[in-house]
Amino acid sequence: MTFENITVVTENNLGLITINRPSKLNALNKQTIIDLHEAFKALDADALVKAIIITGSGEKAFVAGADIAEFAHFDEEEGEKLAAEGQILLFDLVQNLRTPVIAAINGFALGGGLELAMACHFRIASENARMGLPEVSLGVIPGYGGTQRLPQLIGKGRAMEMIMTAGMVTAPDALAWGLVNHVVPQAELLDFARGIAAKITKNSPVAIAKAIKAVNAGFEEGADGYNVEIKSFGEAFGTVDFKEGTTAFLKKRKPEFPGK
Repeated sequence: MTFENITVVTENNLGLITINRPSKLNALNKQTIIDLHEAFKALDADALVKAIIITGSGEKAFVAGADIAEFAHFDEEEGEKLAAEGQILLFDLVQNLRTPVIAAINGFALGGGLELAMACHFRIASENARMGLPEVSLGVIPGYGGTQRLPQLIGKGRAMEMIMTAGMVTAPDALAWGLVNHVVPQAELLDFARGIAAKITKNSPVAIAKAIKAVNAGFEEGADGYNVEIKSFGEAFGTVDFKEGTTAFLKKRKPEFPGK
C-alpha cells in the first residue's frame, strides 16, 4: 500500500502504520486522515493481520495536533463538518475496528494526536512523550472525541483540568492516570509494542473482535453493554475459533486460529 503521508508495513500478522510528516511533526491534515482511513480499512480486511500498531515518524512526535493552517479560516458550518467527517472517517473507525489497534506514542501527542491515540484500543508511551489537548488556547475545543474519551480514561476532574488549562502531561503522569498502559525508553518503544501485539495475535481474532464490540458498548449512550456481552458470548459458540480453542485445550496443544 502506497500513501502520501503515511507508510504501512505488514509482517508476522502485524500491521505497522507510521504517520510520516516529520516537517509538520506529523500533524493531521485532511489527506493524512484519508490515508489513515484507507490504511485501517485495508488492514482490517486483511485476514492475516491480527493486530495493528500506529506510531509517528522521527523521535519528536506521534502527532503534534491537527494542521491548523487548513481550518483557521473556517466558519461555524465548516468547523462542524470538519469534526463530524473526521470522527466518522478515522476516530470512530479506529475505536470500533475489529482488529486491535495499539498506539505507540513516540513524543508529542497533542490535540488530534492525543485524540487519535485515545481512539486506539490502548496506548504505550516513550519516556519523552508529552500529551495534551491545547485546543482552548486557540479559541476552540477538542473536536475529534477528546471531550468524551479523555474523561472515560482518566476521570472527569482530571480531564476537565487538562482541557481547561491546555497543558501537557508527562508520560509518568499519563501512566499513573491510566491514559497509557506502559512507559518505556523510546529506543524500545516499537519492540515493546510488537511484543504485546505478538501475544494478541496468538489468540482468536474472532473472539477479540467480539470483545472489542462488547467493551465499547459499555461506553455508548443507549447501549446495554451486558446484553451485548451476552449476545457476543453466545455467538462465539458458533465459530470455528471456539471449536479450535476448546479442542486444543482439551487435547493439551496450542490452538491454531484461522484468520479473521
